[in-house]
Amino acid sequence: MDLPQLWFVIVAFFWLGYLVLEGFDFGVGMLMRPLSRNDTDRRLIINTIGPVWDGNEVWVIVAGAATFAAFPEWYATMFSGFYLPLLVILAALIMRGVAFEFRGKINDDTWRARWDWAITLGSWIPAIMWGLAFANLVRGVELTADHQMVSSLTDLLSPYALLGAATTTLLFATHGAIFLALKTAGEMRDRAGRLAALLAVPTTVVAGAFAVWTQLAHSAHDWTWAAVVIAAVGLVVVLVATRARREGWAFGASALVIAAAVVLIFGTLFPNVMPAINDPANSLTIANASSTDYTLTIMTWVSAFLTPLIIGYQGWTYWVFRKRLTAEVIPPHAGLPARAGADGE
Repeated sequence: MDLPQLWFVIVAFFWLGYLVLEGFDFGVGMLMRPLSRNDTDRRLIINTIGPVWDGNEVWVIVAGAATFAAFPEWYATMFSGFYLPLLVILAALIMRGVAFEFRGKINDDTWRARWDWAITLGSWIPAIMWGLAFANLVRGVELTADHQMVSSLTDLLSPYALLGAATTTLLFATHGAIFLALKTAGEMRDRAGRLAALLAVPTTVVAGAFAVWTQLAHSAHDWTWAAVVIAAVGLVVVLVATRARREGWAFGASALVIAAAVVLIFGTLFPNVMPAINDPANSLTIANASSTDYTLTIMTWVSAFLTPLIIGYQGWTYWVFRKRLTAEVIPPHAGLPARAGADGE
């Protein structure tokens, strides 16, 4: 494996970490209003991800920075061609982050309700748009000989891309419901567990259809069938475990499904990074999109030092905040919160 191929794998790993970790807190935000009955419920839901949501977002920053440094041609073409979808995602993430910080600043129901809607929309929009973006990467776009993307916005809304958007939306919603059942006790745990069991059925159908379509229509590698099989096994485990209320098994299985989906997507792309559907000769590949070996060598040493630190720190954070939460531990509002981002509790 040469350095460009190694960095293709590293970039895929960063996206895997982002989608698995941010996937459940997107799901939590998406389900906050359906699962809550009052403000205490909503604060309980927010507090399940309060200590970790901002750390989860670090992975997308690292993934984007790694793509920019390791594959500048890929970064330039993708971010210019997908400018509108990525701008929408960025705006949603900003709105969501601000909402976490601001909802507890004023003790007023109307104020909190507005920011709660911002959290909800800021979770739904990226869940939909990431699926749309990755599906279009796999399907391919129209590229000129100098690697300029010329696909129109309507070209990005193909049936396959819309199925990809539905897949990520359902996967993240199910992942989030399972996480809430895992992190809470009492009535909230029951509600989240029931919803997770309901969501597992359409998620299995839609995600299974997307995986098979991807393999049959877009993958040139037999080995990516392994990712399809692993995803299928994970979906079955999610179905069984959510009905048995085994949240730990269900959460591990849903994380495995998302990880297998990322492997399938990047495995299908290889050795391309952006296939050209109008002329394969115009495709961006790992070889023609990568930086120099000198740049990649420096990046490899830096990554080898920093990545374990990031993983270790995040693992420690999850360990510290591993206990279940209940509505009884959420105190009434009392002025400004002591810690923004976890709603003061």
